[in-house]
Amino acid sequence: MKDLKTLEQVMLVPSEALIRDIAKIEGDILLLGIGGKMGPSMGKLAIQACKAAGIEKRIIGASRFSDQKAKKALEEDGIETIVCDLLDDEKLQSLPDVKNVIYLAGNKFGTTGNEGFTWAMNAYLPGRVAEKFKNSNIVVFSSGNVLPFVPVTSGGASEETAPDPIGEYAQSCLGRERVFEYFAKKNQTKTLIYRLNYAVDFRYGVLMEIAKSVMSGNPIDLRTSNVNVIWQNDANEIALRSLLHCESPAKILNVTGPEILSIQWVAERFGELFDKAPQFIHEPTGTALLNNASECHRIFGYPKVSIREIIDITAAWILQGGEEFGKSTHFQERGGKF
Repeated sequence: MKDLKTLEQVMLVPSEALIRDIAKIEGDILLLGIGGKMGPSMGKLAIQACKAAGIEKRIIGASRFSDQKAKKALEEDGIETIVCDLLDDEKLQSLPDVKNVIYLAGNKFGTTGNEGFTWAMNAYLPGRVAEKFKNSNIVVFSSGNVLPFVPVTSGGASEETAPDPIGEYAQSCLGRERVFEYFAKKNQTKTLIYRLNYAVDFRYGVLMEIAKSVMSGNPIDLRTSNVNVIWQNDANEIALRSLLHCESPAKILNVTGPEILSIQWVAERFGELFDKAPQFIHEPTGTALLNNASECHRIFGYPKVSIREIIDITAAWILQGGEEFGKSTHFQERGGKF
């Protein structure tokens, strides 16, 4: 773990399962909203998987690309880039028609005070995209925030659990799901709604936030005492492989790791690695936003990176001064305000 770049390369190697599946996916792949947290690594993973499978496939990424360095980095990895404000309908309609679309676009942080834009991105735009790509397979990124808080002893909310979103961000995410569901039926578009809770990486995520709190001595709020996480590269693999599992009517799939993790336990593990005692405040409420991803594990198997590995990697990344995205998850938010 001494060389951060080497560590990153090792952790991002595509699995044999992904290499097999990418060869089965017919046609090119377009990632809409590739400029976010998961998009760049997903595009790079797709390129690597295609190379390993010995196939040629266009991997295309569309985004506003306010960061030109990010655009250049994607192109250096072999990803075709298209500068596109997806809310500009003329530009949306000019995108190439491809067989496979992964919809990553959306707005979360800054929703409070900018609700109109959030609803436009999360609920209006999906209808325009669904019509544009009605003949494609579409994997739609959604959020476990559309589900209710459940007892931490419940095993998590499954795909059969009725949504009960709290706050406008979560409500707009449910709007995104419903719009894509409508068009999946209307146009017989094969669709998979990918409910993610929570992806973690070297540079961001729930575990990074807990680790930094332990390192700095900041108290950790235990009112939300439990959480699900999945290594980002595992989540990326599942998204790409999900292109083979799109259905009409739309299939809903919870995506996360198998554990219902105790935040206190995670903090204590980081405390051991940092030789610092974590500080805690408040008492557990007994409920949390938790996903039961057993259907995902049935289809794709368990994630290849374990929670112990993630904790060790995150601690090493922090201790060696690895870069961070600086985008908090707000996983402890219980009132739906983002």
